[in-house]
Amino acid sequence: MTLGTTPTSPASRTQRSRDDLRVWAFLGALAAAWGVIFAANEVLWPWLLGDVLRVDLVSTLGAAVEFFLYDTVKISLLLLGLLFLVGLVNTQISPEKVRGVLAGKGLIVGILLAVVLGAITPFCSCSSIPIFIGLVAAGVPLSVTLAFLVSSPLISETGIILMGGTFGWDIAAGWALAGALVSIAVGLVLSRFKLEKWIEPFVFTSRTAQLATAGTRPSMRDRVSASWDETRDMLKKILPFLLLGVLIGAAIHGWVPDEFFATVAGPDNPFSLLIATFAGAPLYANPAAVVPLASALYAKGVALGTTMAFMMSLVALSIPSLIMLRRVMKLPLLAIFTGVVLAAIYLIGFIFNLIPLAR
Repeated sequence: MTLGTTPTSPASRTQRSRDDLRVWAFLGALAAAWGVIFAANEVLWPWLLGDVLRVDLVSTLGAAVEFFLYDTVKISLLLLGLLFLVGLVNTQISPEKVRGVLAGKGLIVGILLAVVLGAITPFCSCSSIPIFIGLVAAGVPLSVTLAFLVSSPLISETGIILMGGTFGWDIAAGWALAGALVSIAVGLVLSRFKLEKWIEPFVFTSRTAQLATAGTRPSMRDRVSASWDETRDMLKKILPFLLLGVLIGAAIHGWVPDEFFATVAGPDNPFSLLIATFAGAPLYANPAAVVPLASALYAKGVALGTTMAFMMSLVALSIPSLIMLRRVMKLPLLAIFTGVVLAAIYLIGFIFNLIPLAR
């Protein structure tokens, strides 16, 4: 090899910069296409099912079919984009670097940072799972990543704004505070246990993490290749669970009437708080979708804490998200995580039920 073509020569560095620029341009075009498809998904199914195929979208079956198609595409796109993006970041940030940063911050600060990250990411419980996988693969302590997994769907900007306009901004602030407290409590409680043994091994053996620890700066082409390979492998593992989870969510969305919740969590039931905490957990919704239902429950006399417990369990836990988490968590960890979250939600609901508020 001549001097002009060695990896450290100016000509070689210039060629590498040009290659990296081409890859960035290609990624920009892909990101634009992803955004167009994601936006089109919002209007595609009402048009295709309702206008073209003349499906009654108000009917039970029509609503369930629309929900399934829309959410399958939406969550698949989010999984694809987030897994790829997280993988790309992981090619530059080794687990040792992440652990080194967090080691200097301490557990409390790490959990608080995770809660803030969750608050600013507008994802539901299913959509936040790719970031959870990336954080675990990057070496972030499991208790910190689990705090993020709870806070991301709970502390939703959209949900807080809608709640402020519906219930009042004092209650919206209480919801945000309660969501943060639940997330912090989950992180602190789970930090007392050695839980890494209950994470599926494939999460830790990512190609992107190996590339970050190779000792040399990888090219953009290598980073993209590693991230795409990992994204494809992850999707193969998660996609069947995604489809099953969304199918169950669509069935619940289409066939479980709102009156059911008003009955089981109504003011005449002495076990309403307990029922509300557990009744919301199997379902699937985001805060924006559940605020109108919560408003109806509250208007019918359901206590504030009971209403909040139902909303929290609805957005923090769901059968679809638990099915997807089962692919990366072993059953003992999944059971512990679910139990701790439900206990924290119940406690928050109990406290808020003690607060006298004028309706």
